[in-house]
Amino acid sequence: MAKSKKTAAPSIITPEAEKFLEKYLNNPSPTGFEAEGQKIWLNYLKPYIDDYFVDNYGTVVGVINPEAAFKVVIEAHADEISWFVSYISEDGFIYVKRNGGSDHQIAPSKRVNIHTKNGQVKAVFGWPAIHTREAGKEEAPSMKNICLDCGARNKKEVTEMGIHPGCVITYEDEFIKLNNRYYVGRALDNRVGGFMIAQVARLLKENKIKLPFGLYIVNAVQEEVGLRGAEMIAARIKPNVAIVTDVCHDTTTPGINKIVEGDYACGRGPVVTFGPAVHNKLLQLIRDTAEKQEIALQLDAASRATGTDTDAFAYSNEGVPSALISLALRYMHTTVESVDIKDVEQVIQLIYATLQELHPKFNFKYLD
Repeated sequence: MAKSKKTAAPSIITPEAEKFLEKYLNNPSPTGFEAEGQKIWLNYLKPYIDDYFVDNYGTVVGVINPEAAFKVVIEAHADEISWFVSYISEDGFIYVKRNGGSDHQIAPSKRVNIHTKNGQVKAVFGWPAIHTREAGKEEAPSMKNICLDCGARNKKEVTEMGIHPGCVITYEDEFIKLNNRYYVGRALDNRVGGFMIAQVARLLKENKIKLPFGLYIVNAVQEEVGLRGAEMIAARIKPNVAIVTDVCHDTTTPGINKIVEGDYACGRGPVVTFGPAVHNKLLQLIRDTAEKQEIALQLDAASRATGTDTDAFAYSNEGVPSALISLALRYMHTTVESVDIKDVEQVIQLIYATLQELHPKFNFKYLD
């Protein structure tokens, strides 16, 4: 294969793109209720694609070259962790269940929005004051003792607000930039992935790149409850290749054991994963492309599943050559998830360049 030239633009993330990211992150898109966020994403993507479709559960797919027989997917997931109303006590306190991997330990004192058919209702996760807790016998936050206060005096007032078991709950924290180096906010896992694949589509359009295959830009739903959206859309598209992007842990922050979790950090470049679901030849193509693009990679190992939509694509349709490009992230499943802006640009650059190296005649056969 001919050696490619470095294809990165001087600044991949434009001010307009960053405004889209802020709007997209600030919009609540909890698992199973992603529609409003998907509308924002699709409206941004439309100028850069030839066609699109939406499946029955809300996964959105933008398509470039829809007539091509060979199909390549680039994918992220659109949903964010959240809570469900589970039980309302007679005195008006609201208890919750997880919708995805929500962290009970960060809940106390957080402000939330309860989504009802009549609109959003404000509430707070309350917690006993420090003065009232007995030293040495303090109870840690758990699913048994965290609860919401929406300002109601009793259960009747709560229900009159339109709140009932099954209403979904999201944090109201919004996007910020930290030291002009980090993007910070809730739901960077993994709407930052949706942002990155949208930028790949934009760059292809703006630079008039013609790909020799159909490109399916997939923003999947319900990853946080078991890769469900990816399972459904993989069966529908039946791709020949899938490149998935998600987030992984920055393990340099305090409290994380590198021996267990590995050694990855924000600012050190994209993370690529070795593992059974990752196709070795596709991974090698990505690594070769990174070298040509002068992008430093961090290397990860998955002992079994990657835990991302990569697994759903890889094991679909009698096996789809798949790979995972991750973005190191601090404080996963909190409201202050943080990623390095330089890493975001490099993941965009790497996917964009890899697509230009890929060809329908690429040999994915393991024994050749």
